[in-house]
Parts: sequence; C-alpha cells; structure tokens
Amino acid sequence: METGFTKWIIVVTVVMCCLLELIDTSIVNVALTQMMGNLSATQQEVTWVIASYGIANVIVIPMTGFLAEQFGRKNYYLVSVVIFTLASIACGQSTNIWELVAFRFIQGIGGGALMATSQAILVDTFPPKQLPLGQALFGMGVIIGPTIGPTLGGYIVDNYDWPWIFYVNVPVGILASIFTLLFIRDPERIKNAIPRPLREIDWAGIFLLILGVGSLQLVLEQGETEDWFESLYINTFALLAAIGLIGFVWRELTARQPIVDLRILGRSRNLAVGAVLSFVLGFGMFASVFIFPIFTQRILGFTAAQTGLILLPGALASGFMMPVIGKMLQAGVPQKFMIPVGFLIFFVFTFWMAQIISPTAGESDFFWPLMVRGLGMGLIFLPITTMSLAGLSGKDAGQAAGLTGMIRQLGGSFGVAIVGTYLERSIAQNRIGPLANISLYDTNTVERIQAFTQNFMSRGFTLEQARQQAYAALEGILMKQVSIITYSQVFTMIGLFFVVCLPLVLLIKRARRGEVIDLNAAH
Repeated sequence: METGFTKWIIVVTVVMCCLLELIDTSIVNVALTQMMGNLSATQQEVTWVIASYGIANVIVIPMTGFLAEQFGRKNYYLVSVVIFTLASIACGQSTNIWELVAFRFIQGIGGGALMATSQAILVDTFPPKQLPLGQALFGMGVIIGPTIGPTLGGYIVDNYDWPWIFYVNVPVGILASIFTLLFIRDPERIKNAIPRPLREIDWAGIFLLILGVGSLQLVLEQGETEDWFESLYINTFALLAAIGLIGFVWRELTARQPIVDLRILGRSRNLAVGAVLSFVLGFGMFASVFIFPIFTQRILGFTAAQTGLILLPGALASGFMMPVIGKMLQAGVPQKFMIPVGFLIFFVFTFWMAQIISPTAGESDFFWPLMVRGLGMGLIFLPITTMSLAGLSGKDAGQAAGLTGMIRQLGGSFGVAIVGTYLERSIAQNRIGPLANISLYDTNTVERIQAFTQNFMSRGFTLEQARQQAYAALEGILMKQVSIITYSQVFTMIGLFFVVCLPLVLLIKRARRGEVIDLNAAH
C-alpha cells in the first residue's frame, strides 16, 4: 500500500486516465457536423467515428485481466496510456474520414484498458479499510466522464476546431505516462506471475470474443443507420455475433485456461446478479445522457455547450456522493437495501422528466430532476460494483472486474440503440393521431393557416409563398408537439425498465459478517 504524496499522485493519475477514456466516448458527438464538412464525409460514414471506438473498447475490456497477468499490470497500463495518447494525436491529424475511424479504433484499444486497470491500481493504493473510498473515486470518473464529454466538446467546437477534442488528451496522457513510470508498481502476485507460453494462450477464445462482442457492438452502433434487419449488412453481422458469442461461451466454459473465465459466474451468485444489474445500470446511464441532449438541442434549440452545463451539476452531485456512499458501505449498510433505493430514485427522475418536458421548458426546470438522477446513479453504481466483487480474490476478482465493465458498456450500447430506434419510429407513429385533427375542412385549422399567411405576407412574401410558409409552420408545430409526446414516452420507458428489473435485487446474497471485498488483484 502506498502512503502520503505517492498515494495521491497515483490517485490523480488513474482518475484522470479514467475520465479521459470515458469523456472520449461522448466528446466527439458534438463535433460530427464539423467533421463531415472538413473531411467530406457523409452522415453514415461519420457515425463510424463513434462506432469504431466503442467496438475496440468492448473487445479489450474483458481481456484486461489476462493482459495484465501476461505482461505485468504496470507495463500494460503504461503502454495503453501511450497508445491512447499517440492515437489522439493521429486522430487530430487525420486528413480523411477513414483515417480518423482507424485511429479512433486504435485509441479505443488503448482506452479500453484504462478504466478496468485504473480501478485495480486504485484499490491496490488504499488499505482494506479505505477500499470504499478508492471505489468511490473510481465511481466519480465513471459517472462524471460521459456527462462532461458533450460540455467539453461543445466548448472546444464553439471556440476552436474539431481536432482539439483529441489534442486536449495529449498533455494529460504525457503526465500520466511519466507518473505511471515513476510511481505505479505491480503487486507481488503479478510480479511473481509466470507469463503463459504462446502455445497455451486461449487464441480461440480471443478470436471468438472479437467476433462475437465486436459484431454485436457493430450491430448496436450501426443498426438504426442501416434500418436494422432490413439490411443484409446488419443481418450478416447479427449472425456473426450470435455464432461468436455462443462459441465464446462454450469455449470459455470448457477451456483449461480461458481468456475470460466465465465459470466464476457459477461460483459467485452475487457476481451473476451484479452482471445483470451492471447491464441495467449501463442502459439507464447512457440512454438518459443520450436522449436529454437530443431533446434540448432539437426541440429547445440549446447549444451543445448549454446542454452540457445543464447536465454538469447532476453529474458532479453523483460524483461527490460516492465517498458518502463508500462510508455507508464501510459502516455496514447492505448493498441489497441501497440498490433498490437507487433504482426507485432513478425512476422518480425519469417520471419527473416525462412530466416537465415542454416547448417552453428552461434550463432551471431540469436542475432538480438531474440532481435526483445523480443521486440515483450514485446509489446504484458503487453498491453494484462492491457487491459483484465481494468474496472474490486474485484472478477471479480481475476477471469479474473486466466482465462487469464489458457488460455495463454493452448495456449502454443497447440503451442508446433501443432509445434511438424507438425515438425515430415512434415520432412517425405518434404523428398519425394529431394529424387526423388537421384538415382544410376544420375551422381552427383554416383560421390558423390564414393567420400564418397574413403574417408572412406582412413580411413581404407573395400570397403563394406565404401560404407555403404557413403550411410549413403548421407542420413544424405539429412535429414539435409529436416529438415532445415521444420524448416523454422514452423517459417513461427507461424508468419502467428499472422498475421491472427491481426483483433481481431479491437474488442478492447478503455478505456474511466480516466478509471483505478483496479488490487488490482486480484489473
């Protein structure tokens, strides 16, 4: 265990790296339009900038335990930071869209290691009695990172140019590399570990993991763009995902030295339940961050920077709650009680949002609902993490950390994919009802069109031009009302998903008195 100055240098280093990795999952979203113009890319092509990073992340995360064992955790972490930093420079220097996509994939390979390995380094830095504090610091990065990404990205895009969303990583990456080299050390278990010979590595498991999880992430990232299962392209990768995942599960359950030991799910009921709850957490966390900016920017006309600033207080509240929740866990408050409270608080947030969204909603209307969201996320994340790893040690703890990280990421991808698809398709369906009340034979409709026409004619339009503008204005009002109905339904749907999953908490096995969460070997 480190102490004093060294301890806090390590804390600052790994939390910064964790934040960088998670910020980069969302920071590019607000710069896509600029990228399209500067790189002569289509809307479909530029979505690969997001997809390639997510695919690389979700492939690498479950393998972090094996890679840290094989190469040494310090070496693996240092190389990952360097890869992430160099890829960030290369992303900013890209001259066409496919260069950028390739470098984003490489950046995702480096970034995928940062989160799970940062968690392991943090918990090695703190003595057992302070482990909840270490977990809380890690949780701050996980909750805050995806939320401040659009804020930072919006500011950079508004004031500089899109390559700077990558260049800002460079000074942090350089400092992190230096601090890793000087201050981070491997625990004795990893120092004394003998790397596996190449012939004993589970190459089949690695291939099936890449095929299955990579194809699934691709389907989730690109499904809406390609019209889902109407596309041969999506159908092909969905089939590859099914083959790869089934083969991966079979291989990892039967291999003597699997790349990801799925058998620990059978040895720890809490880990199995925690994996499912991690999926639910990822679904709610990423889906709510995804839908809110779309609503504020499309319907209310907010800028990306404005939207990010609205989200920031709730994210900070969640982060600052983490040490408090860590103290509660340390005092013996059971996770089995905290998780359902967090689920119900998150449901209150979604129900509240469904009620208050309107064309006249302002920034102040969202402050308290988003603070409630932050409280709910804090009460969910840390208890799930500690409960999942309770009673595990050594390699099992490392495997569990990577596995739950991957499942949380996939939950987020499912959430964004489902919400995005529901949003686009339900707007078209919800338009049918109000449209039946709009007719040239309806007195109110005729009066509204005439008022719009007169207004446009007073601005200098001809009668025909004014009439066309009036029809367009009426269509705009209709679509805004229909969109608000749909956004309200989306928030309600997310909340109901959490309520439906509440009974899973009953499956949690309460820790025996005196049982300690051994995270010292988690990576």
